Amino acid sequence: MNKVLIIAEAGVNYNGSLELACKMVDRAKEAGADIVKFQTGIPEKVMSRFAPKAEYQKRTTGEKDNQLIMVRKLMLKFEDFIPLKAYCEKQKIKFLSTPFDLTSVDFLDSIHCDIWKIPSGEITNLPYLIKIAKTNRPIILSTGMSFLSEVRDAIQVLRENGCSSKISLLHCTTEYPAPFSDVNLNAIKTLHQEFGLEVGYSDHTPGIEVPIAAVAMGATIIEKHFTLDRNMEGPDHKASLEPDELAAMVRAIRNVEVALGTGIKEPSQSEKKNIVIARKSIIAARNIKKGETLTEENLTVKRPGSGVSPMKWFDVIGTKAVRDFEEDELIEL
Repeated sequence: MNKVLIIAEAGVNYNGSLELACKMVDRAKEAGADIVKFQTGIPEKVMSRFAPKAEYQKRTTGEKDNQLIMVRKLMLKFEDFIPLKAYCEKQKIKFLSTPFDLTSVDFLDSIHCDIWKIPSGEITNLPYLIKIAKTNRPIILSTGMSFLSEVRDAIQVLRENGCSSKISLLHCTTEYPAPFSDVNLNAIKTLHQEFGLEVGYSDHTPGIEVPIAAVAMGATIIEKHFTLDRNMEGPDHKASLEPDELAAMVRAIRNVEVALGTGIKEPSQSEKKNIVIARKSIIAARNIKKGETLTEENLTVKRPGSGVSPMKWFDVIGTKAVRDFEEDELIEL
């Protein structure tokens, strides 16, 4: 089994600060994540000045302002991503950033990001999908808010426009935080069965239980928002893990992926020694003389399991004792 890829989603939780972004790189590395992911965009190219805030954004940042004004305060400038990527390389954790507009695709392409993460909101953005497809780099496609047919259409666009590289899908519920009742983890299986692609899970639920469950269901990629402090100002902090929680999630996922094993049903190495202890054998229920007929009255089944298996019970019944047996002694044939 391949190792589950764990993406620590910094998003815009660095609140426009390169210094905070670098601290998030440190925390993601310490937690054991494989990738730390950011968001790259020119606010004016991502949203119009009339785009309203989402309800969760209103809850976390207030009713004042629109999306554009809010996001202007959160995004890093293009030039900030160059030292940030270099810092990730120094810390030996993979850098990834999601582009939210065509200019940002060009920029991330120019600094040699070797994988694309397409967010759920862009799955119906045809010019965007075409531009990314033409780079022919591996793609992780989030599928929040989408019907199966829309996922199929997006994959078709990517394939028909030059992407022969690996495409992976992320099941996702695009709400912050996402209600457990809306998670629908079984969609992971549906996506895999429908498209035959590697499928992971991008989580917005509170806590760490659901991504752990997703791994148990076969998710090969896990993405989870994290923050340095949930009390910081900004739209996504409240629905994010703090560093110690991120570390706990990573540890749990690593334990689960080891526990999944090979799928072959056979005694494990650690339990083989207990077979003799826990199983039973055919035992003399009382003293038996050599030549005496073995019957249900003078035989019984008890531990240990080092003798004749009780599965041979009817093969033993009616045979003659090959020697004298004491009560509780293992029967020999």
